[in-house]
Amino acid sequence: MAAIKRLLHKYFENFAYFYRYLRYRVFVVVALNILMGVLDGLGLSMFLPMLQMVNGNNVTPEKLGRLRFIFDGMQAMGIQLTLVSVLVFLCVFFSLKGIARYFTDSYLVNSQQYFIRQVRLRMLGSLNSISFKSFITADTGRIQNTMSGEVEKTSRAFLSYFTAFQQIILVMVYMGIAFFVDARFAILVGIGGALTNFVYKKLNNNTKDASRTLTEDAHQFQGLIIQHAGNYKYLKATGLLHFFGERLTRNLLRLEQGNRRIGKLTAIVSGAREPLLIFVVAGVILVQTQVWNEPLGPILISFLFFYRALTALLQMQTAWNYFLAAAGSIENMQTFQQELDANRETDGGLVSKGFNSSFVLKNVSLKYGDKTVLKNINLAIKKNETIAFAGESGSGKTSLVNILACLIPPDEGTMLVDNVDRLQLNAASFQKRVGYITQDPVIFNDTIFNNVTFWAEPTAQNKERYKMATAKAAIHDFINTLSEKENTMLGNNGINLSGGQKQRISIARELFKDIDILIMDEATSALDSETEKAIKDNIDALKGQYTILIVAHRLSTIKNADRIILLNNGNIEQEGTYQQLTENTPMFKRMVTLQEL
Repeated sequence: MAAIKRLLHKYFENFAYFYRYLRYRVFVVVALNILMGVLDGLGLSMFLPMLQMVNGNNVTPEKLGRLRFIFDGMQAMGIQLTLVSVLVFLCVFFSLKGIARYFTDSYLVNSQQYFIRQVRLRMLGSLNSISFKSFITADTGRIQNTMSGEVEKTSRAFLSYFTAFQQIILVMVYMGIAFFVDARFAILVGIGGALTNFVYKKLNNNTKDASRTLTEDAHQFQGLIIQHAGNYKYLKATGLLHFFGERLTRNLLRLEQGNRRIGKLTAIVSGAREPLLIFVVAGVILVQTQVWNEPLGPILISFLFFYRALTALLQMQTAWNYFLAAAGSIENMQTFQQELDANRETDGGLVSKGFNSSFVLKNVSLKYGDKTVLKNINLAIKKNETIAFAGESGSGKTSLVNILACLIPPDEGTMLVDNVDRLQLNAASFQKRVGYITQDPVIFNDTIFNNVTFWAEPTAQNKERYKMATAKAAIHDFINTLSEKENTMLGNNGINLSGGQKQRISIARELFKDIDILIMDEATSALDSETEKAIKDNIDALKGQYTILIVAHRLSTIKNADRIILLNNGNIEQEGTYQQLTENTPMFKRMVTLQEL
């Protein structure tokens, strides 16, 4: 039983992978290929009567041997077996075969596009459903490479796999007809064809190993590209661009070597195909004519079938080698999908209708691996309070806000949102009412209107909401000074805006969403003092309209917060107003002094 399972796993694992997405379409492809093979076989059968007519001899059923059903069928239709009738049937069968091939190839291409669409949709859905905690520890290079390059390789592997599948069906059809015509010839050529597999086995294994290595190198290359683009300014300013470029170059050379190796192995398979075919057929014909003294005519008909069969067999081996060249990509796709499924975020079914009363955290703790970043947090936040989180770097400020934003569930303890356990709540429905602004504003390469409205339709209602959001974010007057106004393109990552303008665009986007909670995570730490003050005034103007959660290193931005939660090594050290903490908490007073406030 174990041996059978290993055999099925070895030869049908990939079939099961494709079937998971294609279902009945796989069997339609099989049926069309069988039809095409049968029509081709019937067309080839027409050559036997023509060979019998070479010397002007009459063709009788006895001379056709096991193919006499051709004669019987034509006789039943009232058609005489003549050269003209044979040629007509030959053209008919091959025309029907051409039509069958057209439908087969067209259906295969349509199935390929359906397969790739389903793979991408499932992967994208799974990526969007994984927990935030899993995402921040993931390899971004692998994600990008799998979602782009690996999908394309898998698409090509699909065609190669089903081309090989198609050829093996044709081999079975041709071998069946050839065995029907001349069993001895069929057995000998079949043995010869099977022996060629030993030649290809080593090549196939080498190709599969090379494909795995190539996939790993591609992951690394995509990761380096992301880092190169993201850190370009730093690398350029510090003279390190050349050294990082050398890393990219070395990785690029490894990719080139891997592709060359796979290309050479594929070329060997293609080059060996025709010679192996001729050796096998020539040897069998020689044995049958010279050793067993059999007539050449029937052998040539069998040869036609076996030439087709062996050609299909060798084409199958070539296509299989192309498939193995992408086998590493398919393995990676399956592993990646399994990891996404394993890290899927568990969510409750209760749909949130907004934040109405309070957050309550009871004995909440959070870990990343073996490191505990929050310990026994107890905290209550009322609707429309402005709460600031202060503390040294690594004290747990952002982690605590991530919990409040339902990005990460606590490892221990309970979080209640409007008296509902966070684990029972559908996080996505709650997060629609959350605005989130980070130190690096999110700006899309599109117009100001689309950045603020997130591509909402420019209806009269949405335009009015857009004006209100930009006015609240104190960016409306600036936009009106631009020649294109709200249709101004912002460029890649908002290159056409200053830091403060980008932040205000980000604030406007969150306010356009009709939110209940506004989270600002180090939103002003990268701004100059004047811009920081302007953003602070914007935030103060929103006080009481929203529940505002602020993570800040610069304490000047949180003077007017209703409460400040002071964190230290994952614990709440103290909480109170800015004045209370300054007067009563030495740690906070020291922070104020160091910032010369």
